[in-house]
Amino acid sequence: MANPIDAPLTRRRWWQKFKANHSFSESFGKFSENFAKFMGTPRFLLYMTAFVVIWIAINLIGIYGYRFDEYPFILLNLMFSTQASYAAPLILLAQNRQDDRDRVTAEQDRQRAERNLADTEYLTREIASLRLAMRDVATRDFVRSELRDMLDDLIEEIRAENQNSDAEQLSAAAEDSSSTGADDLSEPAPVVTDHTARKGD
Repeated sequence: MANPIDAPLTRRRWWQKFKANHSFSESFGKFSENFAKFMGTPRFLLYMTAFVVIWIAINLIGIYGYRFDEYPFILLNLMFSTQASYAAPLILLAQNRQDDRDRVTAEQDRQRAERNLADTEYLTREIASLRLAMRDVATRDFVRSELRDMLDDLIEEIRAENQNSDAEQLSAAAEDSSSTGADDLSEPAPVVTDHTARKGD
């Protein structure tokens, strides 16, 4: 595809440019919206009031005796009828475009609400799973603490039993040593005879 800058310039009529740049329905729709918006402003009422007053004054007083729309102002009534016949379809067209725009906005809002609902449900499920996981972690921690406490109790009991057994062994050894000492004291001392004295006698 050629670069538009490198492409040769072609001459087109103004209606061709208008047709190439904007579609007729879109442009006419924008015109109807602008017209309906202008008709609903105080400026339009002031302009119409000034126009009617000037029209009636000119045709009542006359310019050099010439009155182009004398009483009952048939030409003015014809202009008002023509304006009303064109204004009503333009206003309806602007309303239809606004309805279409509101429909598109409502559809976008509905889709956005559905996405928000889906995201909320997803976050709710994730939070519930996280709560379950945290509950499982808390349960495991509780079981570990209980097992640790039981292990400490068992270690204390084993230490107490070891101390009791050591004390019993020490008491038994003390009793054995005391009984052996008493036996040594109860035995009679050996009699030593002086053989040299007997030989002298």
